Amino acid sequence: MMTAPMVAPSADIAERRAYGKSCRQVLHSVDQCHWKPARSRPDPVELLISASRDRIAKLLPVKWARMAASPFGFFRGAVPVMAADLVSLPTTGITVQICGDAHLRNLGAFASPTGALVFDINDFDETIPGPWEWDVKRLATSLVLSGREAGQSDGACKEAVKSFVAEYRMSVHHCSGLTVLGLARYSVFRHMEAGPLPELLKKAKRATPEHTLEKLTRSGKGTRRFKEEKPLLTRVSGKTRRAVLTALESYRDTLSSERRHFFERYQPVDVAFKVVGTGSVATHDYVILYFGNGSEDPLFLQMKEEPPSAYARYLKAQVPRNQGERVVEGQRLMQAQSDIFLGWTRMNGRDYLVRQLADHKAVIDAGDLKGPVLIAYAQMCGEVLGKGHARSGDACALDGYCGDAEKLGNAIAEFAVAYADQSTADYKLFASAVKKGRLAIAKGVC
Repeated sequence: MMTAPMVAPSADIAERRAYGKSCRQVLHSVDQCHWKPARSRPDPVELLISASRDRIAKLLPVKWARMAASPFGFFRGAVPVMAADLVSLPTTGITVQICGDAHLRNLGAFASPTGALVFDINDFDETIPGPWEWDVKRLATSLVLSGREAGQSDGACKEAVKSFVAEYRMSVHHCSGLTVLGLARYSVFRHMEAGPLPELLKKAKRATPEHTLEKLTRSGKGTRRFKEEKPLLTRVSGKTRRAVLTALESYRDTLSSERRHFFERYQPVDVAFKVVGTGSVATHDYVILYFGNGSEDPLFLQMKEEPPSAYARYLKAQVPRNQGERVVEGQRLMQAQSDIFLGWTRMNGRDYLVRQLADHKAVIDAGDLKGPVLIAYAQMCGEVLGKGHARSGDACALDGYCGDAEKLGNAIAEFAVAYADQSTADYKLFASAVKKGRLAIAKGVC
């Protein structure tokens, strides 16, 4: 495979754009459309089983049930499958910090450190330095799968992908002209007043700690305690409770001094085990209830196990000291504003991310992507992903590769439909494995 000469980030802007343009000789824009499974492509079901061997076996039926719900549900839990497929494709050689699991439900609204609601990528479990186009192709495929779930035609889905790529290109181009500090401070706000975002922000405003208190806890002896809703929410033993709270003592050291000052004003009240997400099901995940300035001031922390990124085995990335730290560093690179209590810890030989649980977080549902909403949401995703890549990589090199033609958008749209077909075929294999009893699924947990 051809390799373009590297240009230092400190080089002249024109040189860096020229370098990005030269990467089109390594992989032409029009050739980003290709998807054909390799002859040696592993069985997707076996790959998923293998990737889950270190997880909590009794909870895997919950993961399989959520993946069995729809082709998009399967896609959300099948990062190891797409990672293995993406590595079989040629890349441009331009590296950024990738989200790794870029799909439309991993973008949403949440509270910034100032309390203002922002829209950005909000899940970084798979983050790692990697080829920028891997995020673009995964998010584009998610637009097709979720669009189909909402009843959209493939033609409409392809138009949404083209709009997504066009906004990505414009976002990268805009960021390439900013000062370094301007890029560091840049947030996306222009969709706040129109399109699907206002409704999403209304949903986020309702997702308060007080709302979570009512949802997850009940009145106990003098205070609130977590409910039992097995297998999704389970009370823990005294031994586990003590281990979690001990692990959170070292977590304090990952916070800046002023954030640690405010965190230490909260007192822990209860700990529970919680099943979360789709891809993360069957990892160790704890929620901790705190109270600050009285019983009307709850704080919920999530202590979430972080295994290595599904892409780590394919990339020459430095092994992190802590997988939770890997996630935090990737998140801070891609986000302009991150959770005030974002940090990491270790417990019983496992690495954990620590963050607030559901602090004004809200994501869009596939059923909402009807009519023009799909394209409007795709445009928001393109602008946000472009900003994240520009912050963590060389925006000028990316801009040079993307250019101002429509070839890239057309190519990514072709890829997205082809890979959505592949993922749907994999979903059918998965559903067949469930039907044959190869995989057990839990009932009534989706």
